[in-house]
Amino acid sequence: MGRGDLTDAEWERLRPFLPVSNGCCGRWRDHRQVIDGILHRVLTGVQWRDLPERFGPWKTVYERHRLWAADGTCERLLQQVQAAADIAGEIDWDISVDSTIVRAHQHAAGARTDPLPVPASKGAEAAEHQGEAPWQSLLARLVEVVREARACGRRGLGRSRGGFTSKLHLSADDRCRRLSLVVTGGQRADCAQFQAVLAKIGVPRVGSGRPRAKPDSLAADKGYSNGPCREYLRRRGIRHTIPEKTDSQAVRLRKGSRGGRPPGFDEERYKKHSTVERAINRLKQSRAVATRCDKRGYISLGTATTAALLIWLRG
Repeated sequence: MGRGDLTDAEWERLRPFLPVSNGCCGRWRDHRQVIDGILHRVLTGVQWRDLPERFGPWKTVYERHRLWAADGTCERLLQQVQAAADIAGEIDWDISVDSTIVRAHQHAAGARTDPLPVPASKGAEAAEHQGEAPWQSLLARLVEVVREARACGRRGLGRSRGGFTSKLHLSADDRCRRLSLVVTGGQRADCAQFQAVLAKIGVPRVGSGRPRAKPDSLAADKGYSNGPCREYLRRRGIRHTIPEKTDSQAVRLRKGSRGGRPPGFDEERYKKHSTVERAINRLKQSRAVATRCDKRGYISLGTATTAALLIWLRG
């Protein structure tokens, strides 16, 4: 058994929640063998074509991973493991939120994009021959840029100081395990994804009842110190510890009594914010997460979710 393979106890925790073949498309290859292959690729970052033969055909492993990332099977498996941990009282709902940059490999580029309507003119020469205005060539170029920007947004890729990058926005509990995750381009601001990260928290309850989506308290750094984030937390009744930015503090003091009271800040509670940073480090121990090679955004999210699932299974 390899270092990343599932143990018998881990397999028994996942087996009841795996999809069952309906028999219409032939027999499926053994789920356990395929999952071991997926975990091997996530941990080592090896190319799919270079998977060891003991995991079966590489394309079968890749297609199963792609399918489960697309239909939400990876996320459902993680939620079931989280639900069992919540029933056992192993989740501390004093959570932390942060983000991290992931460098995208050159192989992450080049995914096919959905075509947008493009003007017939392709350049200044075509415009002259067809009697069209030169600005139409500029419009064609602009549409090309917009198409590429939209495609990169869907794929969770962008440009930042680090170059061609993605950004992982996540929340984590006190045991450095991720509760929710959002993948965006590397240039996206942390505070712009704050509500999306909290909205994705949903730990199912065993039996009836809605999934638990509201933490007891939250800690975040100065990147989330703005009015919309604080207002969102107040509206949901979530206690929070977010340090105030220096410029915001100066503006409030200049206003005097009109500036209002300073936001509450619990220094001892804020010390637990390091848990999300350690959770990021644990995720990046999986090399397929630390360096993104997946072309599609949903596959990249499935890779990070699989790495988080292994962390939850092994505590």
